[in-house]
Amino acid sequence: MLNVAPTKSNLLSLKRQLAFAEEGFDLLEQKRQILIQELMSRLGRARDAEHEVVNALGLAFAALREATLSMGSENLDRAVLGVRMDHQIVLAGQRLMGISLPCLTLKADEVGVHFGVGGTSANADLAMRRFVETLPALTELAELQTCILRLARELRKTQRRCNALSRIFLPEYRQTLAYIAAALEEREREGLAIMKMIRDRFARSAG
Repeated sequence: MLNVAPTKSNLLSLKRQLAFAEEGFDLLEQKRQILIQELMSRLGRARDAEHEVVNALGLAFAALREATLSMGSENLDRAVLGVRMDHQIVLAGQRLMGISLPCLTLKADEVGVHFGVGGTSANADLAMRRFVETLPALTELAELQTCILRLARELRKTQRRCNALSRIFLPEYRQTLAYIAAALEEREREGLAIMKMIRDRFARSAG
């Protein structure tokens, strides 16, 4: 319970503060629900993206093994040095409930034929194409994982604030308001009793 004097002014002030705190709690609870929905949505999408990445990388590494077997690792390493590709990721931001979430856009070079002639193998082109094909899923997964971490961190903060309000702040204010209201009511009854005694004395003295 708060340490305040049981006065009418304090009663009115605490009622206003309690109403403001309850409104804040409602807003925090709404934010918490939205964060949970957004987090769960991205968790599902991240699982799908992770599955897609695993499958795509499995195909890419399988093709790389075939290229290594057909060319030899040293020849493959030398051939790769001549490949020039420029893949870019553009980072933008979006705001959700005051949180900055990343939005990634992949700009990948088109895959042409870089191997398959001059002592190289078509398997090397296949491996390169398959690795490039993993980039969209990898980009999506990176975006989702970053969003999940930020949403989870904000959700923990919001949950702590909700808990502080619902378990400590609001109960203390309600308990204090009940105490002040009871004290004022008791004081009013005492005042009425004293007034009655005074009236009775005046009545007896007048008689």
